[in-house]
Amino acid sequence: MKSIRELYRIGTGPSSSHTMAPRQAAEIFLGKHPQAPAYRVTLFGSLAATGRGHLTDQTLYAAFSQRQLELVWKPEVLLPLHPNGLRFEALDATGEPLATWEVYSIGGGALLDPSTNEESADIYKLNKMADILKHCEQTGEAMWEYVRLCEGEEIDLFLDEVRAAMDRSIERGLAKEGALPGGLGLARRAWSLHRKVALFGPHFKQDGTLSAYAHAVAEENASGGVVVTAPTCGSSGVVPAVLRYLEETLSCSSQDLLRALAVAALVGNLVKHNASISGAEVGCQGEIGTACAMAAAAATMLHGGSLQQIEYAAEMGLEHHLGLTCDPVMGLVQIPCIERNAHAATRAINCCHFALLTDGRHKIPFDEIVAVMKETGQALPSIYRETSGAGIAEAYRQRLSRD
Repeated sequence: MKSIRELYRIGTGPSSSHTMAPRQAAEIFLGKHPQAPAYRVTLFGSLAATGRGHLTDQTLYAAFSQRQLELVWKPEVLLPLHPNGLRFEALDATGEPLATWEVYSIGGGALLDPSTNEESADIYKLNKMADILKHCEQTGEAMWEYVRLCEGEEIDLFLDEVRAAMDRSIERGLAKEGALPGGLGLARRAWSLHRKVALFGPHFKQDGTLSAYAHAVAEENASGGVVVTAPTCGSSGVVPAVLRYLEETLSCSSQDLLRALAVAALVGNLVKHNASISGAEVGCQGEIGTACAMAAAAATMLHGGSLQQIEYAAEMGLEHHLGLTCDPVMGLVQIPCIERNAHAATRAINCCHFALLTDGRHKIPFDEIVAVMKETGQALPSIYRETSGAGIAEAYRQRLSRD
């Protein structure tokens, strides 16, 4: 299993798979073929279906800068290895290809290049939750200690950068008002929610604060701001919201928060390795569901939960998002994406609390839920996997046509 450095990526939204990874791919291709008279990029599957709403076109034009670039959109065509496929071509003066490269954006900002066998090193020998729990029980290590054992002590410096970037995204989001770009006319809510929290009683204050923080990050992401994939841009508001809230209410130290980020990353890494965090591959359950599981595990650890309670909280966070479709309205990472970040943050705290009320024993383990999530995602029709071909996106189109 790979390093958590490949799970937490700091970059611009609104989509790790549609903006961050295509930009990286373009830079790689240009580095190999910098002097071609012209270029063509063909987008396939989900990348083509929601690319304009996800700003893929703007990202690629910016990457190719002053060079001549043609974009071709083929939403109905899938390349064999993943729904998010790209074909880069360097063209001669007559428009004939000089070089061609097919690559895949596989979620969370990661690229899959089938033309090479080069892969980053496996950092973790154990890639199942059950095996990690067994190891920790035998050694007496906490989950965050196992992460540090595998990654090295320098991982704390990386996690500190991640935490700082998450905090900055919250602060920027809380400071802004006005409509989000893209044509939906969706207003930012984070500032208003945060102001209203002071008027709420204790019961509503938790949900209001979590929602304000999650909205702040998700709205920053939707406007193309800098966020941290956790595990994706579309689900980037959940973990920061939960950690900020618990920092304030539990008086957590900086070291506590870094350890919680390590635990969250371990959970997200297990889902990424054994299933998928790509909305185009398994629907929103792989994005928001994984983010909820990550945040629930981190919250339980910060509350002093046992290994079994942490695993149970993560299992519930993912289990109760099974079947969640990815059908963004107009291809924008706004409806229902932003609200889902807020609801997943509050659910993560609920999963934490419920796990702490038990001894952590339960019938269906985390590893089995990960497998079920993958199976469920593969069974979802493609129109419910980040293509905006059905569901909420289609309902919105029909209402517009009636109006």
